[in-house]
Amino acid sequence: MRALIVQHVAYEGPGLLADALFRDGWELDLRCMDAPGAILPERLEGYNALVILGGPMGAYEEEAYPYLYRVQQLVREAAEKRVPTVGICLGGQLIARALGAEVKPNPVKEIGWYPVRLTAAGRQAALFAGLPPEFPVFQWHGDTFALPEGAVLLAEGETCANQAFIYNGCAWALQFHLEVTPEMVANWAAIYADELAAFAGPEAPAVLARETARIWEENRPQRELFLANLCRVLRGAV
Repeated sequence: MRALIVQHVAYEGPGLLADALFRDGWELDLRCMDAPGAILPERLEGYNALVILGGPMGAYEEEAYPYLYRVQQLVREAAEKRVPTVGICLGGQLIARALGAEVKPNPVKEIGWYPVRLTAAGRQAALFAGLPPEFPVFQWHGDTFALPEGAVLLAEGETCANQAFIYNGCAWALQFHLEVTPEMVANWAAIYADELAAFAGPEAPAVLARETARIWEENRPQRELFLANLCRVLRGAV
């Protein structure tokens, strides 16, 4: 099994997802698009899954980041051929935009840990099998996606309504991050220090570190179950 992973910037990698996929026997072709000479394949031939990670740019910034056009082409090809696809944060927004839905600024940013609630459809979805109706997830985004025509909303939140959807039984878009480690959260807090301070004040890094440490331990079973579900979804075992 071979997966194409689109990584937008060096410091927003696949984290726990890569570990889970390696354990599941996947070969990962990771394309980090801010590396010199990075290109994407023109087609998905030879790949069994497509994963699109998060990043600091907007899904609608194709003029500044022309490769985003190619990402969206790959999403449409995957949807047509029913190649299992997962998009995280920016990746989820790119899935929505590729399939004709609007991506725009959310009324408020979400940075930190927030609860999301599964919809009735989400409670029946393979990606969330066994998870409680509400659970905390890590967020760092200012934009939100609308649902493409025919998509089904799977999870919702208080300050950002659309948190996850499925399209055509094979494309899973997530607004939140369940691939992060505490080290990744700390690294983002340092890289995006100005944004974090503007959002939550000068004590925000310390508060975020304490909250991450607490949630990391409390939610280990949920996190491991979600990653196992995600591997099943990408194998097409739904």
